[in-house]
Amino acid sequence: MTAQTVLIVDDDPKVRTLLRNVLEDDGFLVIEAENAAKAMETLSDTHVSLITLDVHLGKDNGVDLARAIRRTSQVPIIMVTGKDDVIDRVVGLEVGADDYITKPFHLRELTARIRSVLRRAGSQSATRFENTSEMALHAEQNLNFRFDGMTAIPDRLELLDRNNTDCGLTSGDFRLLSVFLERPKRVLSRDQLMDLTGGTQWNPLDRTIDNQIARLRKKIERDPSSPKLIKTVRGVGYMLACDVHKLQPSGSAAKSA
Repeated sequence: MTAQTVLIVDDDPKVRTLLRNVLEDDGFLVIEAENAAKAMETLSDTHVSLITLDVHLGKDNGVDLARAIRRTSQVPIIMVTGKDDVIDRVVGLEVGADDYITKPFHLRELTARIRSVLRRAGSQSATRFENTSEMALHAEQNLNFRFDGMTAIPDRLELLDRNNTDCGLTSGDFRLLSVFLERPKRVLSRDQLMDLTGGTQWNPLDRTIDNQIARLRKKIERDPSSPKLIKTVRGVGYMLACDVHKLQPSGSAAKSA
């Protein structure tokens, strides 16, 4: 099996060396970048499996770099933040980071997170949305979904917002949304969500579902800071709290879910 390549983006050479030694001992290939320019240069001519990205890069800003990377690449990103950098963590997830870890951290926790994110990324790329049985069935039936003024069109993987504009969901976003649309007002655990979206078994170190929920809320909630559609059920999981209507393409309601 070909070794996976991790790009370490950190302005501290001691941290880069420490992470390189640990990751190489774990079988990864490692590339280092001390700033945003070097990171972008590396990504332009080298295949990278995952990036660990420090939020604070001296003169550069890790969140801005994550945003720039996401304009051209879906490579998994794990943000590295300080203990009290709550805002940086939230913003990092909103711009597309797949996970974050706070300093100080145990090196084995970092490698566990890296493997978890890579496993999820591999699962998502191998899973084709059209092979999801329930949604394939509805695509064949040509049914759309209407909820809170928005329209989801499964056979086009498209979500139209309240102004009839495409929300630009990724296939992963739409797959997660579809799970909720099929099961409105039902509490779904993280294990269930991972299974229904074609992922691997969830574990307490894996924030993939939480990260995906945060990104989906950003695109569908009227106020993402106070979500009303996808509600958190503390200690259990998440629930789509609104009514969902199944529609024929003409717009006539077929039935309510």
